[in-house]
Amino acid sequence: MEWTVLKFGAKAALRYDALIKQALKDIGAEPDRVGSKARPDAMIEGARIYHLEFSRDRVSGPCVKNPRHFLLYRTREDGVIEVARVLHDMRDLARHLPDDYRRREDGD
Repeated sequence: MEWTVLKFGAKAALRYDALIKQALKDIGAEPDRVGSKARPDAMIEGARIYHLEFSRDRVSGPCVKNPRHFLLYRTREDGVIEVARVLHDMRDLARHLPDDYRRREDGD
């Protein structure tokens, strides 16, 4: 958030913070909601990504025009939504996965 404040200003940082909070509420209410995607090519079964743009219209007040991040998350066995990362959409997902989200090949 400090980088956003320095680069875009405090108001922009607050807008982005509100957007992230809304996205967290959205996946908390419906983990497989429209816009969320499984990526079985790179991630373990059950892991999903959700781009913040899909929550943009549900934020009250000024909104982020072009969100550039997504949430990496999964639903644990106990039903809790675990968010592992907030990543910029230009990042290489496979390179930035936490170890316990990586898909393992047979024999690994």
